[in-house]
Amino acid sequence: MKSISFLSILSLLALTLPLVIGSDPSPLQDFCIGVNTPVNGVFVNGKFCKDPKLATADDFFFSGLHNARAVNNAVGSNVTAVNVNNLPGLNTLGISLVRIDYGVNGQNPPHTHPRATEGLIHFQANVGRSPAVAFAALSSQNPGVVTIANTVFGSNPPINPNVLARAFQLDPKVVIDLQNKF
Repeated sequence: MKSISFLSILSLLALTLPLVIGSDPSPLQDFCIGVNTPVNGVFVNGKFCKDPKLATADDFFFSGLHNARAVNNAVGSNVTAVNVNNLPGLNTLGISLVRIDYGVNGQNPPHTHPRATEGLIHFQANVGRSPAVAFAALSSQNPGVVTIANTVFGSNPPINPNVLARAFQLDPKVVIDLQNKF
């Protein structure tokens, strides 16, 4: 008798459980325009979502990426970042862009992006006195950047010059000179 009641309960559960489905009202959305203030919004990827009914073309537009930027710094390059902070429509899309303008003999110092990979395309070579330009796509809406020289020689507290001298096979006086520049 116990086995029959157990089987009947198991059968009843097997028939009714597939009818119970729990989910959010709309688990799929095409975009989440990032805003900094919560207005009955959902918090996604570090930003609150703007009401999709209030979306405008400006939420998906960044002006001036085609314009060259002045280069007047020690490394000879100017990086213009386009990410979720200045193009809110990129929120939740997992991408960002940069434009790099190079002066003559300019460079983009060795660096890493801790939260992204980067694809770089040079569109114009640096020939003679003409500037060069490159565009990069990154696989994150907020990739971050860690410049190697700043991290190694400009760390606070500083790394022992003898350790860096051995690691880079340099004279400790050269390492101290480099640390003083940062």
